[in-house]
Amino acid sequence: MEIDFEKSGGLVPAIIQDSATRQVLMLGYMNREAYEKTLAEKRVTFWSRSRNCLWTKGETSGNFLDLVDIKVDCDNDTLLVRATPHGPVCHTGTDTCWGEENTANPLLFLTELQDFINKRHEEMPEGSYTTSLFKDGINRMAQKVGEEALEAVIEAVNGSDDRLLYEASDMFYHLIVLLTSKGLRIEQVADELAERHKPGWKKH
Repeated sequence: MEIDFEKSGGLVPAIIQDSATRQVLMLGYMNREAYEKTLAEKRVTFWSRSRNCLWTKGETSGNFLDLVDIKVDCDNDTLLVRATPHGPVCHTGTDTCWGEENTANPLLFLTELQDFINKRHEEMPEGSYTTSLFKDGINRMAQKVGEEALEAVIEAVNGSDDRLLYEASDMFYHLIVLLTSKGLRIEQVADELAERHKPGWKKH
């Protein structure tokens, strides 16, 4: 990875993003030494412009940023650093330097689940329930989606909210398995819904 440290006098902006929530946490600056220290120690280190020295985030507060990965932009002069934060990132005590809460959007987990099921489909490990569904074939997977949908309907009409959420979760899981078997992803369902939300959309 080529980084142009010389363009701005030896420093490049480093945008810090929570790898799990995708929330932007802060902006710092790195020189080559800070960048190399970050890679070597797997903890985000900056160049402090006010103190004129290296500064590992969390060295005094304990709120370290564990490195996940680093990407450089198209001009090779700005870094996107994905990290796992340990506690608030801002010196004021807030989660981010913009005063926002660093909370995950639960919908992001659907992509994680999709990736996990894709991996099951590729590797087909023995003893996995997901593997057994793939081996049973399309008819069985479709049947399971129908069964779980019916159970969700029953809970909606005569059951509790907790049981409705439980059965709806089963339905989503089996639907993702079915989609995966057809070479599709849950994000494509989201794309379809987004398309329908546009003004002027007409049913096929």
